[in-house]
Parts: sequence; C-alpha cells; structure tokens
Amino acid sequence: MKLSPLIKGIITAIIMMGVSLAAYYGLPTNSPLHYIVFALYAAGIIWTLIAYKNSPAFSGKFGDSFNTGFRCFIVATLLMVLYTFTFNKMHPEFAEESARLYKEQLLKEKDKLLPDIEAEAVRYENGYIKAVVYGSIFGYLIIGAAVTAAASLILTRKK
Repeated sequence: MKLSPLIKGIITAIIMMGVSLAAYYGLPTNSPLHYIVFALYAAGIIWTLIAYKNSPAFSGKFGDSFNTGFRCFIVATLLMVLYTFTFNKMHPEFAEESARLYKEQLLKEKDKLLPDIEAEAVRYENGYIKAVVYGSIFGYLIIGAAVTAAASLILTRKK
C-alpha cells in the first residue's frame, strides 16, 4: 500500500499525540524525554522524504522534495495544533498555574511594572491557551520547514 505524504503526516501526528500523552502521564514534568515528540515529528518528515526519493516520482529537484515534505508536515502541524488546543482546554489548571507563577514574578518586580498586578494576572490566564496555540503553530512550522529543507537538500544532493 502506497502512503501519501498526507497519510504519513496523519500517522506522524497520531504517534506524536500518543507519545505526548504517555509522557504527560508517565514522566516528570521537567523530563527532557518530553522532547521526543519533536524527534518523532522530524522522523515522520524524513520518512516521507526518503519514501519519495525511493519512488519513481522522484525528480531530484529540491522544490519537489520540499513540496512532498511540506504536505506531510503541514498536516502533522494542523493536527498537533488541534491537539494542543484540546489538551489545554481540558486542563485549565495549566493556565491557572502559569498565571500564578506570572503573578509571583510581577510581585517581585512591582516597582518597575504594572499598577494592577491582579488584573494583569487574570488577563494572562485568559490569554494562556491562545499563546500556547500560537507558540505551537510557530514552533511546528519552523521545525517542519527546517527539517524538510535540510533533508530535501541532503536527499537531492546525494547521487
């Protein structure tokens, strides 16, 4: 069965979500093993590009390779952003804890900053999910584009 870049992106995202959930429930919060999700993301993109290189459709052109990787990583990014939004909506305690830490930081710097620290902490908590989702979009797009460009360059230069 031939898997398209879109299907590979979906498979990659599902694996990333599973590992992310397993890491959340099975690892300490500060464990560096949480970054395995990004390695899986890169592996999914590379898997797509290697399969493309080994296919009869491979043209040897960077643009064609990048386009194939793009179709994989854009789908994975979309699904991971939806996952990030849903996961954070289901866990409002993340926003509450982050806002509490932000308020503590503001209280330490109260001479330099805002007059109404409580209102600022509430504003921060209300914007938490939006900030996390925007960060997720930006991060996955940057990583996806960088991995796709680097892998495409390597695969098209290799004879």
